[in-house]
Amino acid sequence: MHPGMMYWWKTHRGGGDCEASAEYGDGQGWRRHHHHGHRHWREWAASHHDGDLGAGAFGVRRPLRFLAYKLDLDEHQVGELARILSELKTDRAQAEVDGRRATTAFADALSGESFDAGKATAAGAIRVTAAEQLRDAVVKALGQIHALLEPSQRERLAYLIRTGTLQI
Repeated sequence: MHPGMMYWWKTHRGGGDCEASAEYGDGQGWRRHHHHGHRHWREWAASHHDGDLGAGAFGVRRPLRFLAYKLDLDEHQVGELARILSELKTDRAQAEVDGRRATTAFADALSGESFDAGKATAAGAIRVTAAEQLRDAVVKALGQIHALLEPSQRERLAYLIRTGTLQI
């Protein structure tokens, strides 16, 4: 179902009043918003205070909605995919921190009277370790996603990756 149709579907399937507020009252999923006396429904894959989650290939909010739509995921699959993407986001953030640490160490190796090859080598090792850990996290996430999806959903996901619509 196209995301733009979700409002219509939720408000028209139950005679104009939806039971979703009881189902999704935990801040995940559908929320009821009162605005100028009208009821509005909005779908949120994550709560609004998560900030900019679009950094990297897999953020959480927009990529999750996009994948849920493109792959026609059910509610259980969306929940599991959100968990997988959240773990991957954490691993990517750690790799960024390690990358900044390596950059600082490279700068320290250059800042002295003479070049400190030991510091530069250690900085390179930090960068390599961070890349290996991120590689392992991506492989683990892809394995979990593979197990979660139906064969036709896997084919659609592979197509999105092959065409560059989705990057890993």
